[in-house]
Amino acid sequence: MSGESTARPAPSQARIAFRSTGRAVAASARSIAARVSSAVQGGARLAAPVTGVVSPTGWLVLAAAVVSLVLAWSFGWIEFAFLGFTLLAALLIAVAFVFGRMNFRVGIELQPSRVVAGERALGRLVVANAGTRVSTPSRVELPVGAGLAEFVMPALPPEAEHEELFAVPTSRRAVIVAGPAISVRGDQLGLLRRIVRWTDPVELFVHPVTARLQPSAAGLMRDLEGEITKTITNNDISFHALRAYEPGDALRNVHWRTSARTGQLMVRQYEETRRSQLTLVQTTERRHYASDDEFELGVSVLASIAVQVIRDGTRLAVVTEGLALRTATPTSLLDDTSRIEPASGAFPSVREFVRDATKRLPAPSVVIAVSGSQMPVAEFRSIETIFSADTMMVALRVELGAPSRLSRVAGAVVVTVGDLADLSRIMRRVRP
Repeated sequence: MSGESTARPAPSQARIAFRSTGRAVAASARSIAARVSSAVQGGARLAAPVTGVVSPTGWLVLAAAVVSLVLAWSFGWIEFAFLGFTLLAALLIAVAFVFGRMNFRVGIELQPSRVVAGERALGRLVVANAGTRVSTPSRVELPVGAGLAEFVMPALPPEAEHEELFAVPTSRRAVIVAGPAISVRGDQLGLLRRIVRWTDPVELFVHPVTARLQPSAAGLMRDLEGEITKTITNNDISFHALRAYEPGDALRNVHWRTSARTGQLMVRQYEETRRSQLTLVQTTERRHYASDDEFELGVSVLASIAVQVIRDGTRLAVVTEGLALRTATPTSLLDDTSRIEPASGAFPSVREFVRDATKRLPAPSVVIAVSGSQMPVAEFRSIETIFSADTMMVALRVELGAPSRLSRVAGAVVVTVGDLADLSRIMRRVRP
């Protein structure tokens, strides 16, 4: 009995052995699964040149052919056999249409590359035969925005060119992408499609309509040297007062004449001068705008003010929920305004959005917030609490078709803009 008890493993040792066996089995299973997955992926890559030619319609026809033949084999239905072989024959005939070498030089030109919404823009597609033989007729597809332009290319001798012109819709502000241009070879039923990409996409910037404002519109930034604040500092250019010397004060600030007259050291104090910094923010939340046209008016107002501030040479930062706009030049800013899109639920409140968007920006002298008619005035007031008392707050509320007017609510300037043509007049009335 004692021999048997010593030969039998202890329960703890048995559990350890079982766990070790389980881990080994699991590791082996993972290794096998990885090998199978790698083999499947390798097979898919090898078959990609063939399977990539089959269109969704082609796969549907192939599946219908297989199902028809299975039904004919299982139940002896000759009609399904006829249908299955007919579908397979259509696929086999389509194979002949995808053969042939294509050697093109393709170019896309947009003239101009930047337009204002509503202006005319034209595109030009040039296809040249870069081969040494006459090309076979083919079809070239060119995505333009949400649409698709199709062009039939005739047979071209070597180095011959074929030109196609097309119009680009620019009725609304957007970034319209033209391309990539692809040539398509395939059958008329669309079962097989052999596609070759020839170009990269080209962008057309459709800028918002803007209003021309007066220099330093709104009189907000008249002093290019900076604006004097109520903050008292020991080093600046705007003298404020004298005070008694305290240990640590710089001797260069000592006013020696007054010190000699009073018998104690007196130092100068200054009013802090800040360089003008304007921050433009626009909330793009859909719920704050009554319509898409009102949203477009808000973007136009934002772009009009930003362009004039850049021309005035004032430092500027422009932000929306999804985008921080470039402000190096008016063109780069207008390009970015073309990308502004309505947002939904990006931030719980406008105050949270403004606080998050401006926390890394320089302290502004003036903040201009743009929103639609559906945003309560209280939301504008909540934005004001984010900044210091030295910062002027201007709320621009766009309300399509409403009379443009100016009012003050709890110290904040609220400007209602109903028409872009009124912007220059109403902004001249805004004063700190």
